[in-house]
Amino acid sequence: MDRYSHTQVDTDLSTGNLRDHFLIAMPGMHGSSFAQTLIYLCDHNENGAMGFTLNYPMSLTLGDIFAQLGLPDSANLGGQTVLTGGPVQMERGFVLHSGSSWWQTTLRVTPDVSVTASRDILEALGEGRGPQEFILALGYAGWSAGQLEEEIAANAWLTVPADKHILFQTPVEQRWSAATHHLGFDFNLISTTVGHA
Repeated sequence: MDRYSHTQVDTDLSTGNLRDHFLIAMPGMHGSSFAQTLIYLCDHNENGAMGFTLNYPMSLTLGDIFAQLGLPDSANLGGQTVLTGGPVQMERGFVLHSGSSWWQTTLRVTPDVSVTASRDILEALGEGRGPQEFILALGYAGWSAGQLEEEIAANAWLTVPADKHILFQTPVEQRWSAATHHLGFDFNLISTTVGHA
């Protein structure tokens, strides 16, 4: 996994506290490429943050990826949608998955959620011995040191602890709205402008 090396910015958020959280795009991002985006944060530390967009499907399927790599699909998973994980390294595949198995390049996010970027997990999926719950994404969303904290302070994102059911069991087109329900208020009533007294 890539790391992010830039100058540290002083912020009110302590680094590392947003790992295993959802980022929910604020209404003010309407019209931008991040409008109604839901991102799962896999890593957050003093060097920056990394996550995956959960609700932007590509026209590719897992079957297309298997075919490109010359892998079998004996598990009949080929119809699963591939997501646009983010704008960084879009030529690279990442599997966000449940379970505690380790692969060649696995980053453990929680005891039951990991992200893997090596071919061996795709081989295992095609052969029916991979994780039961997974998402395949091309590319990721990345922030340099202090950048995510600045965006949150500027009202670009709301954060909420991640929900594994939304992550792996909620249909792609329902994930953003499902995550907003965890906020505890009507997300549609949020103003897109910041007022000052």
